[in-house]
Amino acid sequence: MAEYGEWSRKGATLTDATAKAEYGVSRDFIVEAIQTAKLDYRETAMWGNPCLRILRSQLEGYIREELGEDYLVRVKGQAELRRIKKEISDLKKKWQCPPGPAEAELEESLKNCMKSLEDG
Repeated sequence: MAEYGEWSRKGATLTDATAKAEYGVSRDFIVEAIQTAKLDYRETAMWGNPCLRILRSQLEGYIREELGEDYLVRVKGQAELRRIKKEISDLKKKWQCPPGPAEAELEESLKNCMKSLEDG
């Protein structure tokens, strides 16, 4: 199922815990996909805790199939927004900038973008 070298490519795999955080899917959802042979997986351990490592592309395909394209787009948009907000926060701390009108404009723009994604 997996392409040659896909398991070793950076960002191509994720754990079941990361899948829950990024895509909002439960471990049971992932196990169900594994049992129906929709997902390849590898058992691994992080800091002594067992977890499942799965391929991001296969998980996205399974989510698209089971929950729909709209769900996947919305969840990926929310994850991207969280990442951008964190990056902005980190830069503010680094530069120690006081909040200003440009920040409010950026926040409003991000809110409008997310609203348009949700309205679809």
